[in-house]
Amino acid sequence: MRFDVFTLFPEMFSSYLATSMLKRAAENRLIEVSLYNIRDWTTDKHHITDDTPYGGGGGMVMKPEPIFAAVESVLGAPPACPVILMTPQGRQFTQQVANELSGYERIGLLCGRYEGVDERVREHLVTDEISIGDFVLTGGELPAMVLIDALTRLIPGALGDPTGAEDDSFASGLLEYPHYTRPPEFRGWGVPAVLQSGNHAEIDRWRRERALERTLQRRPDLLEAMDLSKKDQAFLKKLREALSRSEDV
Repeated sequence: MRFDVFTLFPEMFSSYLATSMLKRAAENRLIEVSLYNIRDWTTDKHHITDDTPYGGGGGMVMKPEPIFAAVESVLGAPPACPVILMTPQGRQFTQQVANELSGYERIGLLCGRYEGVDERVREHLVTDEISIGDFVLTGGELPAMVLIDALTRLIPGALGDPTGAEDDSFASGLLEYPHYTRPPEFRGWGVPAVLQSGNHAEIDRWRRERALERTLQRRPDLLEAMDLSKKDQAFLKKLREALSRSEDV
């Protein structure tokens, strides 16, 4: 999968892309990340990429000319792949959106800065706008890294565990179950016996129930959209009844 990233600060990506899973994925040619400095497509001697907004107001707005020139010179006119603007105004990035985008072989990522980009970029160049949450960052570089990381995890072979991405929180619609490792006892806190039993059916059941329990406690909204089995529904009913009893005490 190829990512073409358009930014004013390409140096921000270097250390993150050269670490851990993303480094291995690049070395194994599972991903290719190309970084482009939008300033390289300016035509004035000062390489200006922003200007004051029409109508007044504080802050600066990224100019359309260098953005269009950069994206179209790399991806074509019109671009031959999706071009995603990372912006707080975009649709929220979720695991479902990651699954959707993982179907593309190539994606362009445009990192906004300052007060944002000229509206003509939104209207006539980008094909999608994505936000990583209801908060504002200094620029779109960190969100772009988040998207690259999340999509890379979905590429077969990118993770050491072939089923690792399937077990992650949100992959199944639930938050992930608790994990334990050695030592079997730490400061008097032990590892659940079922995880040491070798009974894989019981381990699977325990993990499913703990995932349901954790999701009910922390993100009950996720359960509303899930197609749960009768077993899941019965377990959740018991949990809710127990919770109700504890609240009445």
